[in-house]
Amino acid sequence: MLNIALLSRGPSLYSTQSLFRAARLRGHYVRVVDHGQCSLVVEQGIPQVVYEGTRLVGMDALIPRIGASVTDYGAAIIRQFELMGVYTATRSESLIMARDKLKCLQILSANGIAVPKTVMASNPEMLPRLLNMLGDGPVVVKMLESTHGVGVVLAESRNTAISVVEAFTKLGQPVILQEYIEEASGADVRAFVVGKRVVASMLRQAQEGEFRSNLHRGATATIVELSPDEEKTVLNAARLMNLEIAGVDILRSKRGPLVMEVNASPGLEGIETTTHVDIAGAIIENLERGVERFTNRQKWQ
Repeated sequence: MLNIALLSRGPSLYSTQSLFRAARLRGHYVRVVDHGQCSLVVEQGIPQVVYEGTRLVGMDALIPRIGASVTDYGAAIIRQFELMGVYTATRSESLIMARDKLKCLQILSANGIAVPKTVMASNPEMLPRLLNMLGDGPVVVKMLESTHGVGVVLAESRNTAISVVEAFTKLGQPVILQEYIEEASGADVRAFVVGKRVVASMLRQAQEGEFRSNLHRGATATIVELSPDEEKTVLNAARLMNLEIAGVDILRSKRGPLVMEVNASPGLEGIETTTHVDIAGAIIENLERGVERFTNRQKWQ
């Protein structure tokens, strides 16, 4: 039996409940811990996490469910547990790396993973020249840490793209610009990786008049089978982000699969209800194997 801490600010959320049930069904003790209420004690040789006035001790494993709005503090909590010798399903540095869209794309592309052509301008005066590099079609403007489609805009013209970037810049929000993959027709594929395999995948189709295929935006989802090339791309993307649990989003383009994003804390509701795959169970079973490997390594150190 494992003593598992489930980091989540929403104990009633579908993903949290699904993971909680899966852990209990397998005989583990699991406690939902609101990382927003955790305090850190940094002291030489004695890293501590304090929750509800009590030190958290005796944990075997950690399952982080960290929202985009609290990435940095959530990562700090995870790092503290790592320093305490607790196995974590998602490493702190992997969370930070995947959450930064530009950094993620930089690493993927440098390692041979195809991604949509992307540019970033530190100086708005460079925008016209950069837009030329993306071609004549529409461009997608994205905030670096957008989620659920918030902060993602399709600019149909150069003038619109420049206006959108200027607006975000004035608000202090750095953005990237990407080519628009017209042949994807408002659809993408979400592949869910657990361990070293794809356990489920679905096609998300944006509703009419919308280009964002997020389920939170009213998109529909259907089960889809990945091609061998798509599966290889998805697994390599998760590996490069050093993620045991990942939602990898790809676009089907004329030049093959393009990785849009690697999500380090993917939601379970949409893909479990669409595919009827027990993903939470797969995560807990992978956690069990991870703790065993982690414990064996510590014995030999």
